Amino acid sequence: MTVPGVGPADSGPGAGSAGSFGRDLHLEPAGPGGRRASLMRALREAIRSGRLAPGTRLPPYRTLSADLGIARNTVAEAYAELVAEGWLTARQGSGTRVAPRTAPARARPSSVAPSPHAPRPAYNLLQGQPDAGSFPRAAWLTSARRALTAAPTEAFGPGDPHGRPELREALAEYLARARGVRADPAAIVVCSGFAHALRLLVRVLRGPMAVEAYGLAFHRGILAAARMRTVPLTVDAEGARTGELATSGARAVLLTPAHQFPTGGPLGPLRRAAVVDWARTTGGIVLEDDYDGEFRYDRQPVGAVQGLDPERVVYLGSVSKSLSPAVRLGWMVLPGALVEDVVAAKGEREATASALDQLALADLLASGSYDRHVRRMRQRYRHRRDQLVSALAERAPHIGVSGVAAGLHAVLELPPGTEDATVRAALDHGLVLDGLAGYRHPDSTMAPQDGLVVGYGTPSEHTFSGALEALCRALPPTAAR
Repeated sequence: MTVPGVGPADSGPGAGSAGSFGRDLHLEPAGPGGRRASLMRALREAIRSGRLAPGTRLPPYRTLSADLGIARNTVAEAYAELVAEGWLTARQGSGTRVAPRTAPARARPSSVAPSPHAPRPAYNLLQGQPDAGSFPRAAWLTSARRALTAAPTEAFGPGDPHGRPELREALAEYLARARGVRADPAAIVVCSGFAHALRLLVRVLRGPMAVEAYGLAFHRGILAAARMRTVPLTVDAEGARTGELATSGARAVLLTPAHQFPTGGPLGPLRRAAVVDWARTTGGIVLEDDYDGEFRYDRQPVGAVQGLDPERVVYLGSVSKSLSPAVRLGWMVLPGALVEDVVAAKGEREATASALDQLALADLLASGSYDRHVRRMRQRYRHRRDQLVSALAERAPHIGVSGVAAGLHAVLELPPGTEDATVRAALDHGLVLDGLAGYRHPDSTMAPQDGLVVGYGTPSEHTFSGALEALCRALPPTAAR
């Protein structure tokens, strides 16, 4: 039976009438001993099984009695007895609640020795994560409230797979102004992030797809799951060697032009022109992953490749680095010929991106709060980058550092043969980070490089200095032999 609970206390003004506003509670009193005993038995079982957690507020007894069809005094007596037994607590103004309790100790099977567990690392320098503590809570809350107040009624119905028009319009203005993207709101399709976008695109594009020889294995896994063969392009200080596309047999290419992931540099101007020429000549499609394009420090902003030819380049972005991966919103700026195919691949209704979050982000962009947050975080991450570089120059001058002119991570160049040992040493010092080897395409002909991918955006402010200390302690003490 479903029981609604109402009111601030078990009785008195404000408790409400039976069946009015409140919570639901499922109870099935049954068994011998009368109604009070069966009710007490049902409540004990719900608490013992964990279905009613400590602190859970129970319905006022007059509401429960009305719903169960038993006398109010019977419910009151059952509550009182369970309070006396320690199952419940009752306090004026707080109602009747499940009492806090300590879980009983469980006997360990004598045949099984306790398993040792490594302590959770104290420090985290994994790439791909912004400082979670820097999320602009007040600005987001203000935008969410404003957007919710102004939202049209239809925003609360089934979602349009194109995305909310308010967000697509705000994105078109922002991306044109800040990233040099030639964006019409009609060409923008909202998604839940880059991975979601890639899954949609592989359903409408033909392979093989060329990818950078160093990149995320997770992205290669998405392509492999779609049975799309990938062809690695050599990467150097100027990004991917796009000239290799001519002999690759690829029909599409996935690039990180603003800040090659993970090695660092931007795609050189001649290579940008070359990849667009390749796409025009062959009918190919360029996927541009602009994963952290807002964060640059020692160089002029690098505009989007999409601005060179919007009909051959798909521009992909999200807020996972600029705001938080918890805000599951991303976007595709598509060539006109791909829009309806991608929307069809999404389905008739929006299934992943909350309309209310889209409205909040639209307001954040339109109000200027997003720009202010990005500028603030750009300064914070630059300071962290400087701290990292200074610490390495002082403590490990033999370790080269690259990719630090932009983004949220750096690559540390290690002596040959030391990468695995250094990652293990970092764990011994309570630090978790990635080696470079895991990013290398298995079919690449590039010589493997030993290195670390250090995400300096991830730690909280109060743990960053400790993370740097642990990193310096873990690094090989001398240069290559």
